[in-house]
Amino acid sequence: MKSNILASAVRLFCVLILLSTGAAVAQEHGPIHLSGLINDYSPLSPTVKNSPWEMHGQWTLDIHEGWGHESATADFAADMTMSGFGKTPAGAVDPTQPLVNPHTHHIRLTNAKITWNTDGCPAYLPPATLTGFQIAATTVSLMTGNGSIAPFETNPPSSTLQVCVSGGDVLQYSAQNTNITLVFAGPATAHFGPQAIHGVVRNPAVDSTAKDPEDHR
Repeated sequence: MKSNILASAVRLFCVLILLSTGAAVAQEHGPIHLSGLINDYSPLSPTVKNSPWEMHGQWTLDIHEGWGHESATADFAADMTMSGFGKTPAGAVDPTQPLVNPHTHHIRLTNAKITWNTDGCPAYLPPATLTGFQIAATTVSLMTGNGSIAPFETNPPSSTLQVCVSGGDVLQYSAQNTNITLVFAGPATAHFGPQAIHGVVRNPAVDSTAKDPEDHR
């Protein structure tokens, strides 16, 4: 009788170990969520129609396959408001007359590959960013203007978007994954410009994001 009870207890213990291990693996490989804000201006340029534009928005990034995993992919979304400025009698841009031609954009990247470095990402002035990762230039899956296909975009979309997330080092009193930049290429540059659009990471991912991606491969 005692041996049966002991055997049952051992089997139950093994089941609990398997369940807890499975839960840990599922948690490790579950989506890692980051989000934040975008605040910037497009340049005053003859190649950017009606520039300069003021840009504000929010973004989300969900990383699949686990932090640092070589086959990790991500879904990126940005929802932005934009507006221009009025002109002085001489025809110059007048920042005291904002909210000209206000409109919205919804931008998506779907199942885009994550690259665990910032090679080719826009540089920051000192203090420079020291760590990070990116989605290399990838064709957008959605580019709207006021809900419809953006007037500057092709159908289907052909603009590409590079997304870089970067931050400080691993030392005390520093923070990783604090900055984001968006860089468009293709038709979208006629509206957003080819320069980096800057934003901030509002909700850093779980503690795993503070570790070296090499530790998770």
